[in-house]
This record gives sequence, structure tokens and C-alpha cells, in this order.
Amino acid sequence: MSIEKTQQRLIEAGLIIDHHDLGDMTRGHVSIRVPGDPSHFYMKPHSFGFDEITPENMVLCNMDGEKVGGTGRKHSEVYIHSEIYKARPDVNSVIHAHPTYAVAFSATGQKLQPISQPSVAFSDGLPYFDEAIDLIRTPALGIGVATALGKCKAVLMRNHGVSIVGSTVEEATILLIMLENACQIQLAAMAAGVGETFTDAQIQKLHRDITQPEQFTINFDYLLRKIKRNQASK
Repeated sequence: MSIEKTQQRLIEAGLIIDHHDLGDMTRGHVSIRVPGDPSHFYMKPHSFGFDEITPENMVLCNMDGEKVGGTGRKHSEVYIHSEIYKARPDVNSVIHAHPTYAVAFSATGQKLQPISQPSVAFSDGLPYFDEAIDLIRTPALGIGVATALGKCKAVLMRNHGVSIVGSTVEEATILLIMLENACQIQLAAMAAGVGETFTDAQIQKLHRDITQPEQFTINFDYLLRKIKRNQASK
């Protein structure tokens, strides 16, 4: 993928995240590795919303969490991204956000159960990071998040937010939406009482089906078309 296309995908991810009201004003952030240069990544700038990312204001950072390019200001929580990238060579995109239902669910300390299709996407593990509720402003705390994440797709940062990863920015973006949906569904089900779940074999099959790379790209592109249709109709 070219630099221009990579930057455009970061912009589009921001638009989708904002459209789903997962931005928490300017506080969340998304990043993507530079193609052909895995030791650097582009990142949403500080003080801007997810819907305000441009090629000019996005920040270029290295694996020490240092800004090395771009006109925007670097997020203080850059270490979530740099430390996950260092720990996970398979990851090419990281999102940190504070979705309402995911934060509420994280406060319960409970395990996400495979009771919905969105939750099954995380049936291979959804760990907790509970070292701190504070901002992740040091490499040490960034390492803590990366360690808690392990080989999983996401980590619940208790009473704080979530960090989501993907081999592509499309995957990370769709997983963020799915995790928020899964937490909302489970909180509602917990209030009424959760019934029987399906067998491990059935859950594993569904997990394979809904986490195919093509599925993430198809749904990312659909959501982007939907945003453009809404903009065109105004």
C-alpha cells in the first residue's frame, strides 16, 4: 500500500470511529504502521477529533514514542501504540478509545461471554489491564498494556477504555465497533440473566467465519460508503 493510500485509510478510520460516536471528543487515537517501514507509524494528532485527521496534521512517530514528522501535536498516550507495535510485529494498526458500554463492562471485571456474534469475535481472549486508571503516559505503562494484551485482539483497560489491534486498520476499526456492541449486549443480558451458550465447536466455527480479513474490509468499506451518502444528502 502506498503512503498516500495508508494516510487516506487512517483518515477514513477516523471518520468511521467518529460516526459511531466512539471518539470521546478529542481523547481517543488511532495509528497505522508506515508501509515498508515498520519502525514508524502515523497517528491521529492531539487536540483534534477522529473526524479531523488530515495528511498534514497526522503525526509520524518512531518506536520510542517520539514525534519525527507531521505538523500536529503528539498524544501523551503514544506509548500504547509504540509498545504494542514493538511487542507485536503482526500488528499494523492500534486504536485506543473510551466507548461507553466497554468502559461500563470493564468496571464489572467480568469475562466477556460468547453470547452474541460480536462477542464471539473475542472468544479467543479478552484480557484486562488493571495497573492504573490513569493516562498511559510512560513507556512502562505502555509495556503494561502490551503485556496484558498478549496475543489477543483487544484488551479492556479497567474503568478507562480499550485498546484494539489489527493486522490492518480495517480490522482494528471494525473490531472496535464489535467490542462496543458485544459489551452493550452482555450488559443488557446480565440484567435479565444469561441463558445457555453454544458449544465450543460452534463458537470456534463462528469465530473463524466472522474474523476473516475480507469481512473487515467489506464492512469498513460499507461504513465509509454510508458516511459519504449521509454527507451527500445534506
